[in-house]
Amino acid sequence: MLKNYNPDVLSCLANLSNDEVFTPPTLANAILDMLPQELFESTETTFLDPCCKSGVFLREIAKRLIKGLEKQIPDLQERLNHIYTKQLFGIAITELTALLSRRSIYCSKHANGKYSICSAFKDEDGNIQYKRTEHTWEYGRCIYCGASQSEYDRDKTLETHAYQFIHNPKELKKMKFDVIVGNPPYQLSLSTDNQKEGSLAKSAALPIYQKFIEQAQKLNPRYLTMIIPSRWFSGGRGLDEFRKNMLNDNRISEIHDFFDASECFPGIDLSGGVCYFLWSRDSKGKCKFCSHIHNDVIISNRYLNEFGEDKFVRFNQAIPILNKINSLKEETLDTYVSTQNPFRLNTNFKDFCKQDVKDSVKLYAYPESGFIERKKITLNQSLIDKWKVFTSKAYGERGDFPYFAIAKPFLGEPNSASTATYRILSIFDKKDEAINFITYVKTKFFRFLVLLLKNTQDAPRRVYQFVPLQDFNESWTDEKLYKKYGLTQEEIDFIESMIRPME
Repeated sequence: MLKNYNPDVLSCLANLSNDEVFTPPTLANAILDMLPQELFESTETTFLDPCCKSGVFLREIAKRLIKGLEKQIPDLQERLNHIYTKQLFGIAITELTALLSRRSIYCSKHANGKYSICSAFKDEDGNIQYKRTEHTWEYGRCIYCGASQSEYDRDKTLETHAYQFIHNPKELKKMKFDVIVGNPPYQLSLSTDNQKEGSLAKSAALPIYQKFIEQAQKLNPRYLTMIIPSRWFSGGRGLDEFRKNMLNDNRISEIHDFFDASECFPGIDLSGGVCYFLWSRDSKGKCKFCSHIHNDVIISNRYLNEFGEDKFVRFNQAIPILNKINSLKEETLDTYVSTQNPFRLNTNFKDFCKQDVKDSVKLYAYPESGFIERKKITLNQSLIDKWKVFTSKAYGERGDFPYFAIAKPFLGEPNSASTATYRILSIFDKKDEAINFITYVKTKFFRFLVLLLKNTQDAPRRVYQFVPLQDFNESWTDEKLYKKYGLTQEEIDFIESMIRPME
């Protein structure tokens, strides 16, 4: 390291959590690069960061404006005063991040302080607001963000996590900005104590980043750009309507998708990766979609909804592969995959024996399997005596590359069942067919098609929508499948690079 090297302090901050991460300056600038650069040469352009943490976006915008307005406002102090009072605005997510943002942007925690580089502010806050906001409770939930009252109805000395931008919409209606940019909080913990025991984990997470985007769009800016988790590609909890709107919105002109979130946020593990996008109010058309995979980027211009509202393909290289598969119009596996809890036995179900007893059924459970009386199984009893292929309902890889995509499948013999830890991929009358199906599941071809729709640890039936059914009177290998669908060597190499062998 250079002796006199002084790193940018905003590149050295520890993150608040995996869900409230500070944006590195290099990433902030990559996001700002998507905007038309003439915006930074106008004295009229206004910018808002509605979720300030470190103030990095506004700081980097200020740098561009200071340079871009040099000819129009030659006097530096006059230029600084104009930029900071007329063009840059922020709403902090906490009192602490408000102070940090002011320090980053004004070089002083007080906007009107002695060392502030703007000499025109009359108060300490400047244009970086922070107002403690409370949730609005109704039937135990916040009507704006869905937070649990039991979880967030807190002591006044604690953070409410009732973010001002989405909890005071009436106050924001008159606000007009050319550009809204930011890195919003990603989720809120959600108490599940009032749910049936075992139906979910004791605590869960509710996505909240989509609320910031929806609120920003209501303000009708010329441009909107944010970095958010890529989980919305799959929809799911609280995101189905948001996904539908995003995929059908042809004002999204550019998306950069990172399957491995650590490429954007070093040291952060976000299952499903992250993406940043540019929404352009006054232009419509195809989206420039950039797939970033381990420092490689593939760019394609396409409509986001080309495979329908419930299916989104994040890898550009996969599109010609899917087109070849879909041309055969084969039935797909998703119609055969079981629901989340095929036998209505929750993941924490313990009312079973370790030893086989009369009229008992083998029960696959985690961490230990056992035996259960047949009469205790009240759902899908007809499946008990079939050959079944199970896999875990969820599988996370912590950024490992290449990927397994799903957990290893295993054979469930007749007279067997499982808890909700496992999902049935298919059922068979013959053992040989079930074994041949398992060989298919283990192929890279099969798991690659699952990976295309699996953007979280969970693997619900919808992630199997691209997987075509085969004749399971025979065994399947990747070589046979590549040949059947006429894949090119380049397409084969991409599949092979993304999926690791499953022995």
